[in-house]
Amino acid sequence: MDDWPAIWPFFRRIVIEGETFTYPLDLGAEQARDWWLLPAPNRTVVALDDAGAVVGTAKMNNNQWGNGSHVASASYMVDPAHAGRGVGRALCAYTLDWARAAGFRAMQFNAVVETNERAVALYRSLGFEVVGTVPEGFRHPTRGYVGLHIMHRAL
Repeated sequence: MDDWPAIWPFFRRIVIEGETFTYPLDLGAEQARDWWLLPAPNRTVVALDDAGAVVGTAKMNNNQWGNGSHVASASYMVDPAHAGRGVGRALCAYTLDWARAAGFRAMQFNAVVETNERAVALYRSLGFEVVGTVPEGFRHPTRGYVGLHIMHRAL
């Protein structure tokens, strides 16, 4: 994917802020690229604005292997400069459509930080439910230890 140079600056900023992803804060560009840009049959996509600039990205994949491979998962990053404009909603809707078309029976997010209220509200509005919370499963840089939601929805 030749969009990585456009993804990396906001990806890096989001990871360094340490508020929403469980990635190492010092994650380097090459390792991040390997973790985010997934080979087929999984998929990574970008969202573009009207001028063709990358404003967000999503990766989608099977959540588990073997007998759990019928459940999809996805992750999203939206350039903070473009937050609140529907980019995350469009990416999430796209991944749900992809998962249905690929034959998955459900989608599950394993690590939604409970203090990421915008994401939790978005996922709920798209039919996801919190099926469990790992108490103090995430060390937030300003709020300390907070819960990590597992969210699920049938397809």
